[in-house]
Amino acid sequence: MENIIALTMGDPAGIGPEITAKLMESGAAETCVVMGDAAAFGGFDIGHKINVISDPADFSAGRFNLLQTSESGIAIETGKISGPAGQAAFDAIAKAVDLAMAGKIKAIVTAPIHKESLATAGYSFPGHTEILAHMSGCNVAMMLANDDIRTVLVTIHMSLCDAIKAGDFAAQCSAIRQANQGLQQLGITAPRIAVAGLNPHAGEGGRFGREEIEIISPAIKACQSEGIDVSGPWPGDTVFMMARDGKFDVVVAQYHDQGLIPVKYLGLEKGVNITLGLPFVRTSPDHGTAFDIAGKGIADARSMQAALDMAQRLIKARG
Repeated sequence: MENIIALTMGDPAGIGPEITAKLMESGAAETCVVMGDAAAFGGFDIGHKINVISDPADFSAGRFNLLQTSESGIAIETGKISGPAGQAAFDAIAKAVDLAMAGKIKAIVTAPIHKESLATAGYSFPGHTEILAHMSGCNVAMMLANDDIRTVLVTIHMSLCDAIKAGDFAAQCSAIRQANQGLQQLGITAPRIAVAGLNPHAGEGGRFGREEIEIISPAIKACQSEGIDVSGPWPGDTVFMMARDGKFDVVVAQYHDQGLIPVKYLGLEKGVNITLGLPFVRTSPDHGTAFDIAGKGIADARSMQAALDMAQRLIKARG
């Protein structure tokens, strides 16, 4: 079976198993294999029996194919932080990465994990992106995309104070290059990239900070010399509006919330997280574990569907 995609179940105490089951039940995920614990899906009306397999090669069309990555029957309380839930979520990711690195699957679509459960299980990774970077040995970047705007982050999961320190010349250049390459993989041959400033009004000529003058602008010029169509730094409070109006194809944001708030404001059901820089495709829905509604059967699977659609698009673009 070609182009098999792994769906990781996410934190079993959250909505990950539910939105994964809904995606499988819809028929949209007919080329997918779920990574997780069969017990996590016991409370859902899947509609057809789970086909537990030990290798993606054992894929059976038209079935809920599941590769067991953790012990069946783990007692996990829905909506609660726990080490066992964090471990089960990590095990699913780890197996998916192993298979992707071995070329046995083409892409990974990850359901949400809970960072506190992950920490309780003994893992210090602040999120999927850092796990993927560590396990693959790659320099990666996070891109968030919806129908209106795209953004790539210079820094990801860290405090604002640390993000300012981490956003050095090398980090700026890396994010710009990753944005350029990522959009080319989406079929945009000559991406128009805007770089957001760090400070109010992009520093106002140094009045509100010198990062734009001493770090960001030199990085932009260096990437321009490589033939990349990049400009800025643009004020962070207006650059996303310009991108939405069609002036830019992507905005390079300096830190997590600067980039994610505009994307999420336009609707969580449309947002997709894409990890750039990996030797395989990885996407995820743009929302969390939603512990408050877990187990109630009301979780919205549209962002998970959008993540799967994007993964399939990227597989096709990569050839």
